[in-house]
Amino acid sequence: MKGLADKPSYIIELLEGGVTLEDVIDGHICEQALVEKSAFVVGDLGALMRQHVCWQSVAPQLRPYYPVKCNSSPAVIEVLASLGLGFVCTNKAEVSLVLEHGVSPENIILSGVCKQLAHVKHAAKNNVQHLVCDSQAELCKISRLHPSAKLLLQLTTEAHAAETSIAFGCSLKSCRHLLEAARELGVQVVGVTFHIPPSCQDLQQAYTHALSDARCVFDMGVELGFSMNILDIGGGFTGSEFQLKQVECAVRPLLDAYFPPLSGVQVLAQPGSFYVASAFSLAVNVIGKKVVSRHWDSLAQGELSSSEEPEFLYYMNEGVYGSFSRKLLGSNIPAPSVHKHVLRAEEAVYPSSLWGPSLDQLDQVVERCLLPELSVGDWLHFSNMGACGLEELSCLSCSPEPPVYYTVSTSDWYEMQEAGVALDSTMKNFSMVQYSM
Repeated sequence: MKGLADKPSYIIELLEGGVTLEDVIDGHICEQALVEKSAFVVGDLGALMRQHVCWQSVAPQLRPYYPVKCNSSPAVIEVLASLGLGFVCTNKAEVSLVLEHGVSPENIILSGVCKQLAHVKHAAKNNVQHLVCDSQAELCKISRLHPSAKLLLQLTTEAHAAETSIAFGCSLKSCRHLLEAARELGVQVVGVTFHIPPSCQDLQQAYTHALSDARCVFDMGVELGFSMNILDIGGGFTGSEFQLKQVECAVRPLLDAYFPPLSGVQVLAQPGSFYVASAFSLAVNVIGKKVVSRHWDSLAQGELSSSEEPEFLYYMNEGVYGSFSRKLLGSNIPAPSVHKHVLRAEEAVYPSSLWGPSLDQLDQVVERCLLPELSVGDWLHFSNMGACGLEELSCLSCSPEPPVYYTVSTSDWYEMQEAGVALDSTMKNFSMVQYSM
């Protein structure tokens, strides 16, 4: 997991006899109580399989290509590679990681709208042919360093531009010019890629515009002599089966109209968070506590009137300069659950905020949530921590990276084996041991 320690060989704890993920978390918390009470992560590899089954059931016509930037844990890469996914990489390190796990270069796309020269050269050296291109400057760079590349033109979408305030990709109007320039340079163009963000409120309209524009680019490419055969509809999949069905319902009739099966066009998608978000849980320890008044004008900090409801600030042993780095990129961190605490109907809860250990004003993990009163030493459980954001920011922290403990239930493991996953062939870096409580 990005920002979390991984080793080249992984011990996977096999959960038998009704043992749950909560039991595993509880066991490791008990271990930590005897030592330093360090934060740790539990990875449920079976969740990757369950999400894969869901994807194949709901959207079988979309071939999944996993964006490595979402979670670059080698364990995740190995499982997803064994399930037959393709991979989208943004730099040479990600390309090398995927290649090391036996993925064929033809199943790798080098993405990114402004690639470093070394990354393009690395792709050429390793026979990674599919590259994304969105401008003439990028086209000239690729033609010089990787003339045999097969390009996917990055098409901008209104929905993506509205979210980022920057129109990444090329407009439909500029695609003709880019296609003509590619022909003059002798570089192949084989398809189109675009992205609709998960925050888009009108999926039907967004995909209608994007797929209509993609069809126009395909027609222009064919007219200029290119063999256009790959359509990548990008990411935007949250991990929810309901949201996946919404996207599938919006996309299916449009694909049937613009890119029917007989057209020979391979349709790809980039489910990142969809696969990994639910697979990882983070356990952190409360290391500090402060009570404040909510009426700052009338009361000094720490002084409460008899009728005043307190507000608590809790400090944890992980913050935005570690496992919660995605908060610095604008992502929202959901409120955690309290370990081994079942909230009773009559129990009081208080406005609370959660902070990292740095005492930095930016190190606020959760701005506001309702929690029962906690004590120093209590444990908090953050679920859905598998998608860590767009960049690696944990290097800003001088504290050790939390260890990752991998698990899989017997039922999930049997299903993975039926899908063709095997320890002695596709997952050679794994060793399985029975979990003991």
